[in-house]
Amino acid sequence: MSKQIIKSHNRSLLMYHIVCPTKYRRVVFCDKVDQLLKEVCVEISNRYEIEFLEIGVDKDHVHFLVQSVPMYSPTKIVKMIKSITAREIFIRAPEVKKQLWGGEFWSKAYYVSTVGKSGDERKIANYVRNQGTGKNYKTLHQQASQLGQITLFEE
Repeated sequence: MSKQIIKSHNRSLLMYHIVCPTKYRRVVFCDKVDQLLKEVCVEISNRYEIEFLEIGVDKDHVHFLVQSVPMYSPTKIVKMIKSITAREIFIRAPEVKKQLWGGEFWSKAYYVSTVGKSGDERKIANYVRNQGTGKNYKTLHQQASQLGQITLFEE
């Protein structure tokens, strides 16, 4: 379950849905490799500030739901997950390397999307749009709009 991560100067709740396909979309995930992947992910969680909330393994790709801190970009998280898991799976299950032609476990491609806990895009957009609706802000907002300095959101 996700929870806020509290540091000395920030508080965050950053979650990502990441999908990583295997190289050549080869079917390499049997029970053993599936279990190894999850063990390595636990080790990653212990060493880095990346929490695996869910891991869903299909035959040729994996879905990760991860939570991390702002200092790790989504790209950095994906690179860490892919490099560490590939290295460890090849060490612990050398037969997998024979199934892949070039000795690479993961494809270069990946998918990443942010995941919101407290609402979808529309809810958050409305929440942000309706902030500062006090009299002073509204006046300033309307004046700037009339001067053409900002564009109001379209419904």
